[in-house]
Amino acid sequence: MSPVARQKSPAVEHAAVFATSWSHLADELRCLDLRLRKQVLRQSRAVSSDPLTPFKGLVITQAEVGELLAQPQDPTAGNGLGLSDGAEEQKLAQSLDEFQNEIQNRRAASLEAGIPLSLARLAQLFGLSRLEEQCLIICLAPELEHKYEKLYAYLQDDVTRRKPSVDLILNLLCESLPEKLGARAVLEPGAALLRAKLLQVTDSAAEGQLPLLSRTLRLDDRIVNFLLGQAQIDVRLEPFARMAHPCAAVDDTIVAEEFYQRTDAFVRSYFQEPQSAGRNVVLYLYGPANSDKRLVVEAICRNYALPLLVADIEAMKASPLLFEQTAGLLAREAALQSAVLCLENTDYLIAEPEKHQVEMKLLLDAAKTFSRLTFMFGARHWQPQGFLPDCLFLPLATPLPDLSVCKRHWEESLAACDGLVGDVDSAAFAGKFRFGLSQIQSALEAAKNLARWRSPEDGRITVSDLSAACRSQSSPKLGALARKIEPKYTWNEIVLPDDNLAQLKELCEQARYRHLVYGEWGFDRKLSLGKGLNALFSGPPGTGKTMAVEVIAHELQLDLYRIDLSQVVSKYIGETEKNLHQIFLEAQTGHTILFFDEADALFGKRAEIRNAHDRYANIEVGYLLQKMEEYEGVAILATNLRQYIDEAFLRRMHFIVEFPFPDQEYRRRIWQVAFPREAPLAEDVDFDLLAREIKLPGGSIKNIALAAAFYAASNGRVIAMTHLLRAAGREHQKLGRTWKATETGM
Repeated sequence: MSPVARQKSPAVEHAAVFATSWSHLADELRCLDLRLRKQVLRQSRAVSSDPLTPFKGLVITQAEVGELLAQPQDPTAGNGLGLSDGAEEQKLAQSLDEFQNEIQNRRAASLEAGIPLSLARLAQLFGLSRLEEQCLIICLAPELEHKYEKLYAYLQDDVTRRKPSVDLILNLLCESLPEKLGARAVLEPGAALLRAKLLQVTDSAAEGQLPLLSRTLRLDDRIVNFLLGQAQIDVRLEPFARMAHPCAAVDDTIVAEEFYQRTDAFVRSYFQEPQSAGRNVVLYLYGPANSDKRLVVEAICRNYALPLLVADIEAMKASPLLFEQTAGLLAREAALQSAVLCLENTDYLIAEPEKHQVEMKLLLDAAKTFSRLTFMFGARHWQPQGFLPDCLFLPLATPLPDLSVCKRHWEESLAACDGLVGDVDSAAFAGKFRFGLSQIQSALEAAKNLARWRSPEDGRITVSDLSAACRSQSSPKLGALARKIEPKYTWNEIVLPDDNLAQLKELCEQARYRHLVYGEWGFDRKLSLGKGLNALFSGPPGTGKTMAVEVIAHELQLDLYRIDLSQVVSKYIGETEKNLHQIFLEAQTGHTILFFDEADALFGKRAEIRNAHDRYANIEVGYLLQKMEEYEGVAILATNLRQYIDEAFLRRMHFIVEFPFPDQEYRRRIWQVAFPREAPLAEDVDFDLLAREIKLPGGSIKNIALAAAFYAASNGRVIAMTHLLRAAGREHQKLGRTWKATETGM
């Protein structure tokens, strides 16, 4: 719809415009000076000839009490303020009216000419009347010149009251008691000036005890800066919020391009509809952290030439200020900056909706009051209940970046990167790290720094440098729920039957080429779930399950996290599901391998329901099945007792690898790889004899080798057979078995 042209009045047509916003404020302050002169005249005529007049405010005389009682109580009598019709006061009143009309005409002409005026902009943002604007000017004056503090103290008969009280403001702006009674509503706590924190009550400690007229007001520091043309963000918001000004074209950096196009088209069409006028929009974007949410929002802001105010909800909750205060300041800042509001990490409140219901309502109420368009970022689906009746709320699932676009970005970035050693498989990196262009460039820069640290003379980037840099860009925050393991083992150090070893290598191949099968060959469209890689490692303790996981992580160059089941499983209803959700969410973000050791403790057979505990245990198992099917990374479960694993889990495993108890031949090979090359071995060490007589799994063999090394370090400095036999005896003792070297003939 085309805007309706406004008709200019003759006064506006010929009025001189304000050159700057400050010139407008300067004229408003001159108007205030005229008001102050009028008030001084009023008070000077009301002053008696009592010799105690200089001590007024400290001493109340009988004559003063008589004068107060003699004043008329009828608000319609005279001017209601005990004012006379002095010639000088009439002259001041006429000058004030003329000056105000001139300011209004110049202001209108300035706005017609497109000259921004801060006071007019503030009035527009918060729906302020002319009376409320003048209240702001009165409170602004002492922030600019000390003379106003002295004048206010004089007019209030108290040298300590250097800020204007409500009574003084009304006396300056009103000519009669009825007018004063009507005007006091704009200074009530629920009115716009105080509700939006434009003005603050300075004596807030006694605010509830003081009558309204006695309360002292001051202009909020951020509003002072706004009126003076300073655009810095409110200092109280700096710990958890920042301004972004998207100006460069970011369309090409968005990997989830289709989602961006649909979101932008929705925003554009919605705000063009006449029925949407005055109705705010909250778009909740949920999904993995690397799903281009930020880039989509920045691109939309750039399309409308709008800045972006980004706030972290978790950091905001940790602020020393009350949450109600920070929520109001944040939303107000969005209005002052004419910015789109973006709330990150809303999962902090959504994860426990009942606990944080009040905070969420305060946040959404503030957002819908001051922000036409608000974005919220989260990881899980969420629909608020009863918070936004007059606002459009739309939850939008943000997909993982499109694989083909991600691959193209990797190819272009790697081709433009100098210093790479050999060819890097861009498709493989796109499959493991679905980054946008900005993330890819950050990873390449981090890889350069790692290469310089590793080899200052050469500084060429290896595949290992690039993989480490990519992992650092998306490091998960599993915290107390998991422990990160630095994989050390390689294929040369694991001893398994050939078929079992082949299964592990097949697992690695599937993880390495999933981008080809799911992406280029289109299998992604055939599967809605189960696109990750789930494996079960089963076998007795010490047979190499954990070592195999480390070998896989080392081969794929992915981060490995061992899940601490004691931290995951909770006796409180719902806590286990919440912990599992957090684990899979963070792992998806960080492209990690999840390793559930001793998984039978969590994944035991689902019980027949006999009581409430059985029912909730089955709910936890069902939830885990759901999360495993949704997870698109590598999840490996290890158990000592496969028979306790539910068949429903086994059906969902892509690989089931058995780790058998090693026979004599495999025990001999384990003994051979148990010692580093640097370890000094005596000539009497007989691996064949050790393998034949010590019938323990690989984990125990490694324990014996390590203990023998310490025995040798303290006695002889060479690892001999006696040290190994002594260590073997201790290992059997630890396992509760009886074993003596003399019984074996050794």
